[in-house]
Amino acid sequence: MESLILFFSALFGLVIGSFLNVCIYRIPRNKSIVWPASFCPKCGKHIKFYDNIPVLSYILLWGKCRHCKEPISCQYPIVELLTGLLTVLFVWRWGLCAWTGVLLVAVYSLIILSVIDLELMIIPDRFSLGLIVLGLAFSWLNPNFDGSVWSHLLQSFTGAAVGFFGTLAVALLGYVMFKKEAMGGGDVKLMGGIGAFVGWEGVITTIVFASVLGLVYSLFLMAFKGKKKSDAIPFGPFLSAGALINLFYLINPGMLAIQF
Repeated sequence: MESLILFFSALFGLVIGSFLNVCIYRIPRNKSIVWPASFCPKCGKHIKFYDNIPVLSYILLWGKCRHCKEPISCQYPIVELLTGLLTVLFVWRWGLCAWTGVLLVAVYSLIILSVIDLELMIIPDRFSLGLIVLGLAFSWLNPNFDGSVWSHLLQSFTGAAVGFFGTLAVALLGYVMFKKEAMGGGDVKLMGGIGAFVGWEGVITTIVFASVLGLVYSLFLMAFKGKKKSDAIPFGPFLSAGALINLFYLINPGMLAIQF
């Protein structure tokens, strides 16, 4: 039974990943995510349903548009596979429950904003601020917190405040010391959203994980891509990765009792 649940979770994640690609492309360009139907960004031709099957269509088309034969970005199957994988992992970790649903909304938001940040160096407020609202609204379900419902809310609010104002302090300090932007406003708001889910302790570990991953990425770019030490890199994907590590590993599944 568990294997069947995970199988359908993977299929669900792949389909959602296809929708996330639509959001990633259209939201920063102020286009509707509902209309028109999927189209090739190169030639504008409508994409038939059989050419829009997650991952499989990309393979069958050899990564090219059926109409204009222009290459399709590998971002599309990567996002679909990543979404499918994370959906399976979080369903396996938490089972089919309300908290899993909340987590998956957060996970999908982190995927969207991370890819947008990688591409355009921006984090849309609708996702970072949306995570703050989501974390606070469903704090009563959050097994990372203990005590009463109001205690859950207080711990979530504290995490959001520490994430926001702590990151803001780091950003301001970095600007004063180095005379350039150390962290963007989008990163600050994102950490507020992450803090609402993982609490103030999780804010610290998220930043530690993100800093290590960001450093590795920077060293890779300098070694193989000719980037300079002073070049800016998008930090949102690494904050998101740190948040996912916290949400998956560092929460105690046994802390599910809520006192009213």
